Amino acid sequence: TLFIPGLENALELVSELQNIEVRCMWPKDVAFTIEKKVDASQLQLNISSAANWFNASGELRYSDTDALSLIDILARMANSQQSRFIELDKGKYLALSRSLHKQLGALQAFSTKNTAKSGKKADSTQLHPAAMLALDPLFSDASTKTDKKASKLRKTIKTVFDNPVELPTTLQADLRSYQVEGYEWLARLGTVGAGACLADDMGLGKTIQALAVLLSRAERGPALVVAPTSVIGNWVTEAQRFAPSLNIGIYGTDTSERKDTLNALGKLDVLVISYGLMTNDNEQLQAVHWSTLILDEAQAIKNANTRRARAAKALVADFRIITTGTPIQNNLMDLHSLFSFINPDLLGSETAFRRNFALPIERDNDPTARSQLQQLVSPFMLRRHKRDVLQELPARTDINLSVALSSEEAALYEALREEALAALNSDDDTNKAQKKFKVLTYLTKLRRLCCNPKLIVSNWKGKESKLELCIETLQELLSNGHKALVFSQFVDHLKIVEERLKKTGIDYQYLDGSTPQKKRTERVNAFQSGQGDVFLISLTAGGTGLNLTAADYVVHLDPWWNPAVEDQASDRAHRFGQQRPVTIYRMVTAGTIEEQIQKLHATKRDLAESVLAGSDSSAINSDELIALLQHGVEPG
Repeated sequence: TLFIPGLENALELVSELQNIEVRCMWPKDVAFTIEKKVDASQLQLNISSAANWFNASGELRYSDTDALSLIDILARMANSQQSRFIELDKGKYLALSRSLHKQLGALQAFSTKNTAKSGKKADSTQLHPAAMLALDPLFSDASTKTDKKASKLRKTIKTVFDNPVELPTTLQADLRSYQVEGYEWLARLGTVGAGACLADDMGLGKTIQALAVLLSRAERGPALVVAPTSVIGNWVTEAQRFAPSLNIGIYGTDTSERKDTLNALGKLDVLVISYGLMTNDNEQLQAVHWSTLILDEAQAIKNANTRRARAAKALVADFRIITTGTPIQNNLMDLHSLFSFINPDLLGSETAFRRNFALPIERDNDPTARSQLQQLVSPFMLRRHKRDVLQELPARTDINLSVALSSEEAALYEALREEALAALNSDDDTNKAQKKFKVLTYLTKLRRLCCNPKLIVSNWKGKESKLELCIETLQELLSNGHKALVFSQFVDHLKIVEERLKKTGIDYQYLDGSTPQKKRTERVNAFQSGQGDVFLISLTAGGTGLNLTAADYVVHLDPWWNPAVEDQASDRAHRFGQQRPVTIYRMVTAGTIEEQIQKLHATKRDLAESVLAGSDSSAINSDELIALLQHGVEPG
C-alpha cells in the first residue's frame, strides 16, 4: 500500500504505470483511470485571419470516434488548475504529454475569447498577431491548416529564425557576443512585426544594440528615438561614433524649422526627441510613418494614464522597441503600459490584466498566473544582468549622464551668469590676481547652482533636476542588486542628497572631512560587510586611501576638473579585489559651466586642471576664465 498525497500525484503515478493493469481508488471509493495519453500529433488546428487578429479552432482527437474541441479543452484546462490531466467524465482522465500541455498553456495565455453571434457558443479563440511567433512550435508539431495571411506570417517566422542575421557593415564597433545576440533578437522581431523590450541591466550597451538595429533598417525609412533630455546628447554622440552613416538630428533645436524637418525625413534619417516635445508635438509626429520607433528609458511611460504614455502609443511605426533597465518599477501595471506600446492588446485591457495577472500575482502569489504572464512576455523581452555576462565586460565603463535644468533653474543660472559678466566687465581693477579670484568665485557659484539651486538660494522651492536624476539612477541601480559610491566636492551638496536618501528609505553610509578617523574606518567596514547600498563621500576626504570594492558603480555628482582626481576617487571601487566590472557615471548639467569644463579636458587640460583642482593657474589669464561665462543655458 502506497500513500500518494494529492490527485495530481496519483494521476502521475497511474500515467507511469499505464501499461500495467492498475486500478486506483480514491479514499471515498471513487475509481479513476487514465483513458488515453495524447500528444501534439493528435491535435488538428485551423488558423485563419480576422481583421488584425487570427482565429484558432480545431480539435484534439484521442480515439477513432472521440475528440475534444480546442475551445473545450482550453476551458477544461482552466478548470483543472493547469494540471496536464483533463477530466473527461467522472473518474476518467485524458493525459496530455508534458510538451503538449506546455504548448496548450501558451496558447491559452495568448487566447482571447471570441464573441459568438446570436448567443451561439464560440467555436474558436482569438490570437494576437504577435502570438504567432510564440506559438509556432505548437503549430509545427500539430496538424495545422492556415489561410494565406497566416501561412505567409508563419513562413516569414521560419525563414527569419532559421537563417543567420548579419550585422550591418556600416556599424563601426566590435560588439561583444551578448550584444550581437541582442541585436539579432531585435532584428528578428522587427522582421516579423512584433515589438521588443530590451531590458538589459544598466551599462550593458542597450544604445549600441539599438543603433545596430537602426542601421539594419535605415533603408526602410526614417526612425524616431524618444529619450529623456538627459541622454539625448549621448544618443547623438554614440550614433556619430558607431553609426556615422545615419543622419541623426535632434528635434526641436530650431522651433521654426520643426515642420520642415519632419517633411524632409527619408531613408537613413534618425530623429531624436525628448519625451516632452514628443508629447507636445504629437499630432505632427503622428503624420510620419516611422520605420523604427525607440523609447529609451521607457519606464517614462509606465503610467498609462499620462499624456506622455498616450502620446507615445499614438505614433505610427512598423517596429517598436523600448529600452529600460527597470521594466517594472512600482507594480505589474507598469509592465502592462510598456507592453501596450510595443504590442498593443497582447496583454488585454487594463481591467482584464489587473484581474487575470496583477491581483493574482501581487496579492495572492499565484504561480499559475505568474507562469502564464511569463509565457506571454518572454518572447518579446530580453533581459541580461551584469552578472550573467560578467566575463565579457570591460573592467571599467565611463558614462556621462546629462542633466537638463528646468525653466526655473535655467532662469536662475542665466541671472547669475549675467550678473557675473556685468560685474567683471565693469571692473576696472588692474590687479590680475584679484580679478581672477572674482572669476573663480563666480564660477564656483555657477557650479554649485548646477548641483542644486538650494546651494545658492536657501529657500528654493522649485525643481532640483540633478538631485532627481541622482535618486532615480540610484533606485534603478539598487533595484538590480548594485551598490554605489556617490562623490561630491561640496559637503553641503552631499547633505542635501543625504536628506533625500533618508526620505526615500535608501540605506547609506556617509563620510566627509569632519568624520573622525575611527568613524571613518567603522563606516568603511560596515559598507564592505553589506550595511548600506550607497556610500556618500566628499571628494577631498574620501578620494584616496579607501577600499570600497563592495560597490560596482561610482557616481560623480559634480565633475571634477582634474580627471586624475576623479580617477583616484573612482579607484575606491575599481581596484584590486574587485570581482565585478565597475561603471563610472558623471552627472554633467547640459549647456552650463560643467559641460564646458568637460570639453576643456580634451582641449585645454591645463585650464581644466587649474580652475578648481587647486593647482597653479598662473598660465591662465582672466579673459580665458571669463570666456567660460559666455555661453547661456536653455531649459530642458
